[in-house]
Amino acid sequence: MAEDSSSSVLRCIHYLVATLASSFGSGGIFGLMTRVGRDFTDTMPAEAVLSVASDVNFVSNGFPNYKIGPDDIIIDAKEAPQMPSMKEIVARETAQLIEQQKRLSVRDLASKFEKGLAATSKLSDEAKFRDAASLDKHVLLRKLRDALELLRGRVAGRNKDDVEEAISMVEALAAQLTHREGELLHEKAEVKKLANFLKKATEDAKKVVEEERGMARAEIENARAAVRRIEQALEEQEQMSRNSEKENMEELIKEVQEARRIKMLHQPSKVMDMEHELRALRIQLAEKSMYSLQLRKELAMSKRLEGNKSNLYGFDGSEALGSCLRIISCTDNTTDISKFAIQWFRISSDGCKKEFISGATKSVYAPEPFDVGRFLQAEISSNDQKFVVTTTGLIDGAPGLGSYVESLVRKPETEFNVIVTQVNGRESSSHSIHVFNVGKMRIKLRKGRITKAKEPYTSSMQLCGVRGGGNAAAQALFWQAKKGLSYTLAFESERERNAAIMLARRFAFDCNIMLAGPNDRAPLGN
Repeated sequence: MAEDSSSSVLRCIHYLVATLASSFGSGGIFGLMTRVGRDFTDTMPAEAVLSVASDVNFVSNGFPNYKIGPDDIIIDAKEAPQMPSMKEIVARETAQLIEQQKRLSVRDLASKFEKGLAATSKLSDEAKFRDAASLDKHVLLRKLRDALELLRGRVAGRNKDDVEEAISMVEALAAQLTHREGELLHEKAEVKKLANFLKKATEDAKKVVEEERGMARAEIENARAAVRRIEQALEEQEQMSRNSEKENMEELIKEVQEARRIKMLHQPSKVMDMEHELRALRIQLAEKSMYSLQLRKELAMSKRLEGNKSNLYGFDGSEALGSCLRIISCTDNTTDISKFAIQWFRISSDGCKKEFISGATKSVYAPEPFDVGRFLQAEISSNDQKFVVTTTGLIDGAPGLGSYVESLVRKPETEFNVIVTQVNGRESSSHSIHVFNVGKMRIKLRKGRITKAKEPYTSSMQLCGVRGGGNAAAQALFWQAKKGLSYTLAFESERERNAAIMLARRFAFDCNIMLAGPNDRAPLGN
């Protein structure tokens, strides 16, 4: 029974030491108490120990390793880096808030103060919890000291010295706990002051926020009133300007009407007479020009007839691009021209170079852009007779055609509406409208979405005016896309046909290709 009582006392001491260890950490005093309890169990008589309640719940039989430092302060041998005290944290946060107050807005300060007030409330709750824990520690220390006093009266020798050292360490621990409680009370007072300060600062910040909000509303209302005044002034100014413009327009109309009235009153007949006279002079000038041109042609023809009595044929038609030249008989006794062989030539302006026009073997020929600035000559021959007919002057260009082509050159491609009259020299059964597309790199012929031909500029491609005669020769061209594929196309007008030829040759020349008709050489120089 005595052995059971001593074991109960030792277990009670173990329980108190473990509870304090969980509150303070590890230290040397509890290791010493462990050794004292173990020696006490081995050496002390069982009957010398008083009985202890057997229903005590003991948590642990091992004790942490503590040691006593300077001024009887218990420290841990493996103590981690010290954390700053609550007082230092509160002081640092307060300094940061005061420093930020200089650069933060009022709304941000109010938010900061509210967060600080919440943190202060949390610190106050933690302080209350620490006060309760501190009270429990005092009770545990008192119980531990009573148990050690009980042991000191029942041990002797080295164990008694260990027990007395343990009692002194417990007293030092109690003094340290009292000192910490004093610091906690001081921190609690500081936290309470900070809480009051933050509460007051939050209320002040809210008041300032409300004042700024009221001032902002007032400024917004003032700005809206200013905008309304400006809009009203602009409307008035616009109305005044409209009225003034209307008045000025009415005055101007009145002045114009008055000027017309004065003009009609003073010189009505003179002005009308001058206008009629100018119109009549223009008409007479146009008639004289046409008559003069016709006289020059008849004079040149008569001179050629006088120089060569055997030449009984001439040209009918304008010697210009866009027209048709037709060989006609100059006398009534000449033979029908359809019984002769005909060949057309182009001659340079100086008369030195003569170029054969392949395929031009009919009595009708439509000049093309290559013929501009040159003479055209037709040779009429039979078995025993030969006649030569030459234009009286150089072939003139079409007015405005050059500027029209220059405007088309700026586009990447140009489309012309055409009708296919022949394919590979055979008449085409369909006379539907096609699109002849002349681009910078190739020529394409299509019908709707179906592409009939699409070929780039190559040396095998040929393009020229139609040389087979016919009434519509001035509106048609011959296009050989590639060897074995050729088309005869009819355009909407002579201007479109000549523009397509000039544009295609311009783009082909940019690709280092000379685009001409069958058996044609490079253009003749002037």
